[in-house]
Amino acid sequence: MTTVLVTGPGGAGTSTVAAALAVRAARAGSGTVLVSRRPAPFGPVEGLQVVVPDPQQGFEQLWGSVGPALAGAVPDLSLPPASSVVAPPGAAEIALMAELARAEADVVVVDAGPLDSALALLALPGALHWWLGQALPTRLRMLGAVRTAAVRTGAVRSGPVDTVLAAVPVVERLLSRVDLSDPAATEVRLVTEARESAVAVLREALPVFALHGQRPVAVHARVLPDGGAGEWWSARTAEQARALDALADLAPVAHVPERATSPADADALAALVADDAPPPAAAPGAPAPVRVAGGWQLTVPLPFARRDALGLTRWDDDLVLTVGGARRSLRLDALLRRCVVTGGSLAGAGTAGARLVVDFAPDPRQWPADLLAAEGSTA
Repeated sequence: MTTVLVTGPGGAGTSTVAAALAVRAARAGSGTVLVSRRPAPFGPVEGLQVVVPDPQQGFEQLWGSVGPALAGAVPDLSLPPASSVVAPPGAAEIALMAELARAEADVVVVDAGPLDSALALLALPGALHWWLGQALPTRLRMLGAVRTAAVRTGAVRSGPVDTVLAAVPVVERLLSRVDLSDPAATEVRLVTEARESAVAVLREALPVFALHGQRPVAVHARVLPDGGAGEWWSARTAEQARALDALADLAPVAHVPERATSPADADALAALVADDAPPPAAAPGAPAPVRVAGGWQLTVPLPFARRDALGLTRWDDDLVLTVGGARRSLRLDALLRRCVVTGGSLAGAGTAGARLVVDFAPDPRQWPADLLAAEGSTA
């Protein structure tokens, strides 16, 4: 299954382009699901299913399965029924992720909304994995399995902790079906007006996409029709040309012609996506350690990242990166876990080739003395 996340600055036409991509995919013979933030503005299309998530309804369904168990485990706790609960912040992203986990199709096109919403959706699976690891590390899960067996046999009474433990497999199954950080399974497409102000916004977002393992494969730029005249039209088309040149530095550009009215049917939508669109950009590779004198280096691509918006810390077995206010914890492989961080630098800051280079050296406390001596002799 291929997942296509469509996003861009607010008001750029994300929902329209997402629908157009879904229609084209279905007409090409792929079983397609469009996960949209609004009802489809077209009639039935063979091979295309449209799903509109309802965050409030989704949270009510979740509460309906968890609330009664929690109330039974803590009789003195007064909990509202599902019809009275208020969905918390982030419910929209959770509802989208749940629809992705349920989808059975060749292609799933997601109207991911504005950039902030799309980035929150990309960050959600990793954040949930991280919190599960903090709240229930492996040793506690092993004890939890023993306790669950004891509850089933009646050796101990069920309590609130058992309700939490019962929810963990549900969350893990959801996460196992949604891997938005894998560019082989998920691609990001940007939709924007061809304006210089939009280029700046997208350029700021690119290092955050890279933080979550993604680099947009294409930019769908809305362009003016030919034939205009006058001073305003001349100035506007000149800005458009400059913006298109700058957008090409971010990803291959596909033109979306401006229309006088919104597309009214599937045919009009399909016409927005050209057959001669440029090939998508290559997916980024996963960071891997490289042997250097005295240790190893790990390089993380962060296109257009700036030094003043970048943070780096090491915590336990994780490398914690902060880019533009967004944070991700990267689990180090077995080799680098036995090393210490000796330095870090941002090469090519502010350019398309910007990358974080982190230096590692063997940790004497975790390396056998003879192996460490051999390591030093080859440094």
